Amino acid sequence: MTTILNVSKHLIENTESLAVDVVENVLHSIKAEIPEWEKTQAISMYIDLIGFLGKSIIDDKDIVPEDLIEWSKKNGEREAASGGRISEIAVRYPPTRNIFIEIMTRISVEFGLTVEENSFIIKRINSILDISLNETVFAFERLSDKIKEETQREMAELSAPIVPIRDGIAVLPLIGTVDSYRAAYILEKVVPKIAELQTQYLIADFSGIYNIDIEIAYYLYQIENVLSLLGINTIVTGLRPDLAKTVVNGGIDMSSIKTFAHVKQALESID
Repeated sequence: MTTILNVSKHLIENTESLAVDVVENVLHSIKAEIPEWEKTQAISMYIDLIGFLGKSIIDDKDIVPEDLIEWSKKNGEREAASGGRISEIAVRYPPTRNIFIEIMTRISVEFGLTVEENSFIIKRINSILDISLNETVFAFERLSDKIKEETQREMAELSAPIVPIRDGIAVLPLIGTVDSYRAAYILEKVVPKIAELQTQYLIADFSGIYNIDIEIAYYLYQIENVLSLLGINTIVTGLRPDLAKTVVNGGIDMSSIKTFAHVKQALESID
C-alpha cells in the first residue's frame, strides 16, 4: 500500500509537468497543431485529471471530475458548431490512452508497483477516458441534431413561401425535395397562414420538385383535404408524369383535384 501511496503523492505533486508531457506527446504522435488557447485548456484539464487520478487510486472513488465532463462536452459542441466531424476529436483518444499508459507504467516501475497495482491504475485511466469520449460524442450529437433541426426549419420556411397573386388567389411554389419534415411543416405552419389570407384558390406548383415518394404524396393529399375543409380550392400545377405515377401507385385518388401543366393555365381556369 505504501508504494501506491507514493505514486499518488507523485501524481498530485507533478500534475502540471505530467499534463504538459501528455499533451505534447499526443500532439506529436498525431502530428497535429492546435491553437495555443486550446493547448492551454487541454493542459489545465489534464492537470485536474491527473490530480484526480492521484487521489482516486488511494480512496478508490470511481467518479470522473466535473471539469473533465465539461471539457469533453465543450469539445464535442465546438466541433459540431464549426461543422466538423467527431472523428477529428475521437482520433486523439487512442494516442492519449497509449501515452497515459506509457507514463503510468514508467512511474509504476520507478516506484515498484506490483502488476496488479499497475493494472488497477490503467483500468482507472481507461474508465476515465471512455467516459470523456462518450460525453464528447453525446454533446456533438445533441448539438448536431439541434443545428440540423434548425436548418430544416429555415429551409422549410424558405422553400414553401405563400405568394398572393390577387384577391383570393395564392401560389405555393414547391422547390427541391419534399421530405417528411417539410411536408409536416407545410401542414402545420403554412396551411394556417393560407387560411389567414382568406384564400379561395391555392395553386400548388410542383414544377420545381425533384422527386416525391408515396409517404410524402400522402402528406400532400392530407394537406389538400385540410384546405378543402377550410373551403379553399386546391389546384395542382407542374406535376410531371413520373410524380403523378408515384401518386397513383400509392393508391391516392386525386381525381377531385384540378391539375394543369403550369400556373398560367390554372389562373386562366379561375377567370
